[in-house]
This record gives sequence, C-alpha cells and structure tokens, in this order.
Amino acid sequence: MTLAAEAPDIDILGNFKDPVFGFDHHRGFTHSFLGLILVQALVVGLMYFIWRLRGRKVKDPNLPPRWGVLFLFAYLAGLTHILLDFTNNYGVRPFWPFWEKWYSWDIVFIIEPLLLVLLIGGLAVPGLFSLINDEIGVRRKGPPGRLGAVVALLGVVAVWGVRDYEHRRAVNALDSRLYDGADPVRVSAYPRWLNPFEWYGVVETRDFFATMSVDSLIPEADPEGRMQIRQKPEETPVTLAAKRSEVGRVYLDWAQYPVVETEPIESGYIVRFWDLRYYDPNRTRGNLLSASVELDRNLNVVSEGFGSRSRQIARKP
Repeated sequence: MTLAAEAPDIDILGNFKDPVFGFDHHRGFTHSFLGLILVQALVVGLMYFIWRLRGRKVKDPNLPPRWGVLFLFAYLAGLTHILLDFTNNYGVRPFWPFWEKWYSWDIVFIIEPLLLVLLIGGLAVPGLFSLINDEIGVRRKGPPGRLGAVVALLGVVAVWGVRDYEHRRAVNALDSRLYDGADPVRVSAYPRWLNPFEWYGVVETRDFFATMSVDSLIPEADPEGRMQIRQKPEETPVTLAAKRSEVGRVYLDWAQYPVVETEPIESGYIVRFWDLRYYDPNRTRGNLLSASVELDRNLNVVSEGFGSRSRQIARKP
C-alpha cells in the first residue's frame, strides 16, 4: 500500500522528455479513477514478479498471497493519493479522460508542514516508544504503532476540518464587498503556509483582477489595505498566437486566474503566462508555475517553456 500510494507520482518521468510534456501529463492519467486501475495493476504485478523471484516464499504458509485483495487495497491507497492532491491548491483531474476538468479544495498548500509533522510523528513516535518498551521488557498486544497511526490520521482530518471552515469564511469575506465600486464575478481564497487564518485572496471583476490578504479570524478581506489591481489586458494577434501553442492551451486549461503578458524582443515576442494563484509580483523570474512562449515576427512559435526550462520548436520546411 505504501508503494501504491506513491505510484501515481510516476508521471514525473514525463519531465525527462521536456517540461511542456511533463506539465501536460502531471496529475492527469495516473491521478484519475480510471488510470489508477492500470497504475495499481503495475504495482501489484511488480510485487508478484518479486514474489516469483524469491521462489514464492512467504513468512506464514497459512497466509498465501491473495492478489485480488492486494489489488483492492492498492487501489484504495491510490485513492488516498488523489484525495491528498485534491485538498491542495494545485488540483487533480480524477475523471480523465471522460472529463478533464481540474478540481481543487484549496484548503492546504501543495506542501503543508503541519500535515507532514502529524504523519511523521505518527510514524516516528510509536517507533521510539517501541524501543523504550523493548529496553524495559514491556510487551504490548496488537500491531505496534496502531495508536500513533490513528492519532495522526485524526489529526489530519481535524486540520482539514479547521482549514475548510476558515476557507469558507475567507471566501465569504471576499464575496461580500465591492472592489473599486465593482461587483466580484468570481472569488477564491488560497492557503498560506503555517497560518490557518491567513489566506491569499483573488477576485475577478468584469475589467480587472484584485489580489489581497484575507484574515479569516475577523473575517476581513484586505485588512492591511494592500490590495493590488491588475487590469485585464486586451487580446492581440500576439497573445492569440501564444494561446494556440501547446503550452498555451495546456496552461489555460489548468490555470484558474490566468494572466498573459507580452514582451517585444528583437526577433519577435515573448509571451508569459501566469496564474494569480501563485503569482508573486516580487518574483517575476524563476516562477516554477509560469509558462512562456517565444514567437518570431510572423507569430510562429520558436520555443515553449514551463518554469525555468524550455524546448525549441522544429521549424517546418
């Protein structure tokens, strides 16, 4: 089940081909209910192969492998992976290939320190007590670590419950006010690290985007008066050509609040794609979740990139 729970992230191998291919297939096939069948069949098949190499040996002859049951447990473990990825602000596509819409709960960050502490504690603390008990000669009944695992999982559920409640308060605070006299068309709140009451708010109106901090304890949007306004840029032939590129199509399918910027260069144009979920105005370079397209003066795609990596596009003769 440990291998099965990690197996969906095998899609990172796509990054070795090129960054755009890797981004397109990340959290796609291997993170879907249908694709998970094949992924976990491979995991169980790997264990079957190892079992055969070991001469079909088992620790207890009265407990032979039940491969069908093992597959069901492997699939269950894979579902926990999809669930964990769904809770953060990147999202998953669980209904691929029938419905490739992205879904995200947006209650925890992609890497959530508090959840890591709970899960590592649930693994490490029972092991420490087991060593102490062995030293003093105390024997416990039942599988070691059961209590630690239960406490850790209950802690995860508690974190999700608190974050979900605070997330809804933050969204309601964003939706209950005007922005430069304009009604919000769409609002979202995204988690910050560590502080469960601080959120990054993104608001879309008819003419602009607004970003700000949200304090869900109050609850109040923009409590420090640092709201930033970004006007929606007009479409141009350059931006339309960039959006028709492969990375443009993939990025716009994934992004919730896409922003497109054009920079003229000597040989043509560079068009950059940002998602306001992750946009930091103080870090215009090195954004791992941004994309770019280089066009020549005839609006042909020269190169495409995701994050800090790019690939050249072969010219047609």
